[in-house]
Amino acid sequence: MILVTGAAGKTGRAVIRALAMVGASVRAFVHRQEQRAALEALGAQSVFCGDLRDHRALAQAVDGVQAVYHICPNVSADEFAIGSALIDAAVGAGVERFVFHSVLHPQTEAMPHHWAKLRVEERLLESGLPFTILQPTAYMQNILAYWPQIVDEGVYLVPYRVDALTCLVDLLDVAEVAAQVLTQPGHIGATYELVGTEALTPRAVAEELETHLDRPVVARKTPVEQWRRQVADRLSAYALDALTGMFAYYDRYGLRGNSNVLTFLLGRAPTSLRRFLQRERP
Repeated sequence: MILVTGAAGKTGRAVIRALAMVGASVRAFVHRQEQRAALEALGAQSVFCGDLRDHRALAQAVDGVQAVYHICPNVSADEFAIGSALIDAAVGAGVERFVFHSVLHPQTEAMPHHWAKLRVEERLLESGLPFTILQPTAYMQNILAYWPQIVDEGVYLVPYRVDALTCLVDLLDVAEVAAQVLTQPGHIGATYELVGTEALTPRAVAEELETHLDRPVVARKTPVEQWRRQVADRLSAYALDALTGMFAYYDRYGLRGNSNVLTFLLGRAPTSLRRFLQRERP
């Protein structure tokens, strides 16, 4: 049995689907009872409803599982506290494998939510648990959040400069690797950077969108303050500040990596942006 935390999010759903495809048994950890049916439909054998901040709930959730795939709620101020408590619960339960869903370049202190994941990684290294750490870059799926504006207005908006170099990855490739490291030998003690593309600028992404849609698409930088006003009612103060810091970092440095590790793990070339668009938006 494999426990997947953060199971109701897009990453958790993708990982559960990938695990179901290889015949693994999954226990999904969710926050709300109404999320149960959707996860059972994806292939979860059981669904545990609780709060990741509740140590008793964590102990109950890990009881009887052989492996844990930990996804913290996105941009959480409690990342380190949740990760530490779950690691302690896994140690107490004798979990045989702990896989942590981290992020590319967690050592970057200017991005607080990256830095918090580094501290969880450190805690995991010190725990004595058999571990694997996955460090994916930004998802191609994030582009879909802007799809109506891309299609209707021909504009791809980003809160950083349009010539900043960033690497992307298809979430389905990440989920495939997650299922592999959870169910196959040879991955204990490894830390894997998961990067799917060469470094692309938002302008290059817009050009790919233009080719896909057969209509003009231009990349445009939206002022960060405008972005903050648009999302202020949906994000915590911590998330607003952390993401603002991330965009400032992207604006100055981009986010670059290398696809060799992902290619090795998949046994094939990672999904290209073009193939992703063809699959998701034919």
